[in-house]
Amino acid sequence: MSKPIKEAVALCKTIMRNGYDAYVINAPLQERAMDAENMEVDICTEMNFTGLIKLFPSLETSGELDFLGRIRQGQVSLNFYPADVIESSYTEGTIARLTPRLVKRLEALGGFPLAWACPYIPDSRAMYDGFESLDAGIIRLEGLPDETLKKDYLRAIKALRFAANFHLPIEGNTWLAILRASRRVLDYVSVTDLMDEWRNVEAENMHRFVQLLFESMILHGIVPELASLSRVMQTRNPEQGEENVWEHTLQVMRHYPEELPYDWYGTVACLFHDVGKLFAAEYFQNRITFYQHHRIGAKVTRKILKRLRFNTDEIDLVCHLVRHHMRFHFMLTDRGIRRFMALDEYPRLMEMVRADIKAREGSYKEFNHNLKMLQKAELSEETLEPLLNGHEIMDFTGIKPGPGVGVIREALLQAQAAGDVSTVPEAIEFVMRYKDKEHLQ
Repeated sequence: MSKPIKEAVALCKTIMRNGYDAYVINAPLQERAMDAENMEVDICTEMNFTGLIKLFPSLETSGELDFLGRIRQGQVSLNFYPADVIESSYTEGTIARLTPRLVKRLEALGGFPLAWACPYIPDSRAMYDGFESLDAGIIRLEGLPDETLKKDYLRAIKALRFAANFHLPIEGNTWLAILRASRRVLDYVSVTDLMDEWRNVEAENMHRFVQLLFESMILHGIVPELASLSRVMQTRNPEQGEENVWEHTLQVMRHYPEELPYDWYGTVACLFHDVGKLFAAEYFQNRITFYQHHRIGAKVTRKILKRLRFNTDEIDLVCHLVRHHMRFHFMLTDRGIRRFMALDEYPRLMEMVRADIKAREGSYKEFNHNLKMLQKAELSEETLEPLLNGHEIMDFTGIKPGPGVGVIREALLQAQAAGDVSTVPEAIEFVMRYKDKEHLQ
């Protein structure tokens, strides 16, 4: 090993002892390309310029984004370049084989196989890094789309996001590159990075985004349960015959934000509202049924959202909406309306039903009936007096004065609002049962 390479290795070890990666770029090629007049060595590191200059005060700044700086030690120059730290880049792009300086050196010397100098030196990442200007009104990857994607497969997801949010088409060769790379996108892009992009899709445009995920075959890899809905048929309405459940899902997602704009989680719930139909579907007398698909769908959705790294509160909210999305579909009685109003997020559940009717071009008969019943039943819990006061609750349950009395009183009010309790005997039975269930003393 030549002296310049040894000095470069020593610097790499110093950087690594400080918790950062560093290595000599293509040491065999650099050693062969070196002579007494050109004693330069190129190093790749994930440490930035600020960190390097703290370790090596003699570091000379370059002023360039893809060249960090240079240290001169006697006749030897040691050049620092940024390492590839992009998790979603192609495997061969992780180790740099070529630098601009080496390119010039190879051109001067001649006779070196360019295969030694692959693939590239990574540069800085920016929002639209790898994309041509959107001013042209089209989503287009820079250079050769396939090669640009290899440097960061997350660009495929970004292209779909840009196309959905900005209502722009994807250029033909860029689209083909995304199709060809769909398997590698699934292999190299982390769920966290994918969901970071997804969360930047506006609710009003999410139906376009998931449709592009489907058409690019990426959805088939991350949520196959949803992609499979394209092969499950259902009746659109009696006049228009059949449709597949996936097309219906997209239409529900499109209509939902018309009444509740910017509701990202409500739109996600619309995406999953019929996922249970894949598991509940059954043919009986030449007619397909989906009994209990809402209950099954909530369980399947919980499994999928955990896989997609949603947090617990988000999962509970979306699964709650999926579980109860059928409640407002049926013509409800006064008690049924009160039970519906006792549900958390019931305005969202109403709008999911409205969006479903729009998607099917169905009848509003049941929906309008329920709206009238809802207006009649709009008696807030604050104006509703409990059938038992605090002293009576303590007498019947035998619990001591304290927070437990307020907990039981609040539960009784909710039961009255839902129509589950309407008489004093029912209230007495409810508070005694609730006290035993919650182990209150």
